[in-house]
Parts: sequence; structure tokens; C-alpha cells
Amino acid sequence: MTSLLTSPIHDRHVALGAKMADFGGWEMPIEYPGGGVVAEHTAVRERVGIFDVSHLGKARVSGPGALAFVNSCFTNDLRKIGPGQAQYTMCCAEDGGVVDDLIQYVRSEDDVFLIPNAANTTKVVELLQAAAPEGITVENLHDRYGVIAVQGTKSDEVLEALGLPVDHDYMSFVEVDWQGLPVIVCRTGYTGERGYEIVPAWDVTGSVWDALAAEVARHGGMPCGLGARDTLRTEMGYPLHGNDLSLDITPVMAGAAWAVGWDKESFWGKEALTEQRAAKESRLTRGLLVTGRGIPRSHCEVKSADGAVVGVVTSGTFSPTLKQGIALALCDRSVKLGDEVVIDVRGREVTATVTKPPFVEVGVRES
Repeated sequence: MTSLLTSPIHDRHVALGAKMADFGGWEMPIEYPGGGVVAEHTAVRERVGIFDVSHLGKARVSGPGALAFVNSCFTNDLRKIGPGQAQYTMCCAEDGGVVDDLIQYVRSEDDVFLIPNAANTTKVVELLQAAAPEGITVENLHDRYGVIAVQGTKSDEVLEALGLPVDHDYMSFVEVDWQGLPVIVCRTGYTGERGYEIVPAWDVTGSVWDALAAEVARHGGMPCGLGARDTLRTEMGYPLHGNDLSLDITPVMAGAAWAVGWDKESFWGKEALTEQRAAKESRLTRGLLVTGRGIPRSHCEVKSADGAVVGVVTSGTFSPTLKQGIALALCDRSVKLGDEVVIDVRGREVTATVTKPPFVEVGVRES
């Protein structure tokens, strides 16, 4: 059995008594004692929380024409942004399936930084390396950087107290020296709240975490595990690769076609995705707001009023904000917004209304 990898601040989680679990081959905190998922979730929605997401991948594509090369591979159009900006994108197979969804950060025409998902980083890097022309270098930097997310309405105050930059636009980043340490401060996140992701060098992630965690506590916040990160992202309708996006669930099916540069000359999977988009036959992702009693989970069948199977839940959870069950589900096109459906939760029929995420109102883009 392969041993799990650990983050550069694993010792902090152990000292706090965190409940740990396997995330993409990494042993990461699910929740911390004294709070739990609901309290951690609420801290982010109402105040501020701090997450260790160092399991996320890091990679760099550099050399003359690096941006143009990456743009010819991934779905979104990098020409829509410039240096200092970031963009959500997907790495697709030629049949349109999603190898990974990731964030790409433009440093310059010749330097693009990537943050893929933990379990998919090696594959994404291998695909890029295999396709890279002479002069383009693709590096897997997974264990060269940590990633700390500070998320919530008070995230600006936390960073300001430490002299870190705030107020840059959503999906942009600034590279600074903080107390002699180089860090990247990104206005990004996976919670739907205003927030930042801080990317320090691996060896100094502990120092950055300690300083940020102390300020988070002073502002009424707390450390948050990946359990709360999941409930927060589900309330927003953000997809999780492996659940809502996969080699079998394309951007068209997942409602992520907005992150595809359809007018680009090329990207991996363009022909298959263009055909699927035009055919309008594939299942589509819908939001389900539970009206009965029960918590939907992935793989639960979704049925119409007459009992026909019309879909399957890809992500489901209890919403701490709404205090009811919510789900993302891949449904037949016959399923329309406002329809009443039934979710089969371990043999029990749970009623739900078809809706369009997000399930809650938040301030992720507020300036």
C-alpha cells in the first residue's frame, strides 16, 4: 500500500487534532475539533476561515510562446486575459472528456503557472510535456509550493493586518515579498466568498500559515477542513473533478461550456465538444433543492414524477446555510427548471425541485 503524501503543515493539523482523510493521495484535514463542518462552513459565510489546500498541484510552462502553447491545449481562451490575471480552464481528452479542471495564471507570454487538482497533476504535466514543442519547458512543481486559502467576508482584514496585498480584481494575482519570503497572493477560491489563495514556497508555508491563522482567529474565524470546502463549493454549484466533471462528463454536460473558447483555432477535444454542443442530446447538470427529508449523495438515482429514471446525483450534501439537502445531478434534457423530481436515497424517495445553482447568494466578485 502506497503511503499518503502530506502537506508542509501536516504537523499543524495533527497538533490541532484534525480528522484526516485521503484526498487525491494526500492526507488532508476533513474537519477540526471544536467546530466541525457546519461551524467551519458558517465561519466562512459569516466571517473568515483558513484552509490548507497544499495538496493542489502546481506546474509551470515556460519558454518562448508558452502562453500560445497552453492556449492551444486547454479549453478556455488565454487571450482574454493578460499578465497578472488568472482563468478557470479544463484539460480535455480528444473525445471531450475532462482530464482535469484547473486555474491558469499568466505571468507573461512566456510563463504560465498552473494549479491542477492533486490527483491529476502528473497526468496534466505528462500530456503537456508530450505535446510541447522544442524550447517549451513543462515542470511539475507539486512539492515546491504550499497553498493556503483565506476565505470569507473578513479575508481582506486578515491579509491587511499582515501587510499582504488586497483589493486586486477577482481572478487576478500579485507576487510580493512578505517578510523576506516570496509569496503569490491570488484573488481566487472555491467557496463563493470573497477570498484569497496564498502560494508560498513549500519550506516556508508553515510560517505563513501561523501568521495567517493567528489573524483569522483574531477576526472570529477558524481553521477549516476540506469537508467545509466541499459544502461551500456545492452551495455554489462549483464542479468537483471526479464527481461533476470526469472523462465521462464533458464541459458541455457539466454546464461549464462558458469556460470553453469555442472560437479558438484549436484545443484538445474541440471537435468532439463542438459536435456534442451542436447535437443537444447529452444529459445536462442541474441543481436539486431537496424539499423532503433526506440528504442526497453521489450515485443516487433521480426519478421523474412517474417513476422513470431521468438522472443521477453527482454531488450531494446538507447545506449548512439553507439547512436542507442540495445536489448537483446529471439529468436528461426532458428535466426542466422548476420540475419536481424524486431522489432515491438508499431506497427512500426524497422529493426535490430542479433549480439552477448557485443555491445561495454570496459576494465572490464584490470589489
